Amino acid sequence: MNSLMVIMFSLIQRSGGHGGGGSAEAGPPELPNIVTLLYHWLHDNVAMAFIHHWENVFFAFVVGVFLSTVALLSSRRKALVPSGVQNVVEAIIEGLDNFFAGILGKEARKFTPFLGTIFVYIWCMNLLGLIPGFMSPTGGTRGGYNITASLAICVFLYVQYIGIRRLGIGGYAHHMAGSPNNLVQWILVPLNLPIHIIGEFAKPLSLSLRLFGNITGEDVLIAAFVGLGITALAFTNLPIGLPLQLPFVFLAILTGTIQALVFTLLSTIYFSMMLPHEEH
Repeated sequence: MNSLMVIMFSLIQRSGGHGGGGSAEAGPPELPNIVTLLYHWLHDNVAMAFIHHWENVFFAFVVGVFLSTVALLSSRRKALVPSGVQNVVEAIIEGLDNFFAGILGKEARKFTPFLGTIFVYIWCMNLLGLIPGFMSPTGGTRGGYNITASLAICVFLYVQYIGIRRLGIGGYAHHMAGSPNNLVQWILVPLNLPIHIIGEFAKPLSLSLRLFGNITGEDVLIAAFVGLGITALAFTNLPIGLPLQLPFVFLAILTGTIQALVFTLLSTIYFSMMLPHEEH
């Protein structure tokens, strides 16, 4: 797998391309993917140019199709004693449900489908870039932030919906005002309200930026060491190089998993901050 990664990078580097568009595209190095290569070779093709422009969305869609297929296969023939794909999927769901229950308590089961999907989807997108010919939709220098921002907006809107539905308009407004309970707190509402509103918008912004920055950093680091490995054997005039990126691939598997977990954990805490107020 790593040899194929090196060969792909070497071929497009030697042909004068940079990530799939020539020298016109400046920025950090990135490993080429199948869309980049096809665009580089079919530069005048309108359809290929469109896909290349939205390649992060394209690969995010690929992950969505893959996960939908796995879900279909695991639920097509349900068995009392699960095996195969069903067994793996049920084990993942049970583990996530227990994880969310530790934070949300009895409310966890209602949010496991949403939060569990967020985790698995982000995790698969983070690791997709480690497969030669693919890229991580959550990273990259051409539109990766669109994906992470979209996920954060989904979390933000769902949390606000849950807040209004569970607390009511009055309870939601009381929550946004900082939940004042005495005269001093009510006096401070004009100050607390804008701060709280800014904080509500800052939460999804920080989620998206953290995920995008870390995954982009991993991709750039791996690409840089792939290029360094090719340079080390440039005297051979062959599209091969030293696998200097190998340790960072294993590191990317770990950090990609952690970043998906962090995004999901913070989203879960985001929900928990909205839910307890209904108990007062």
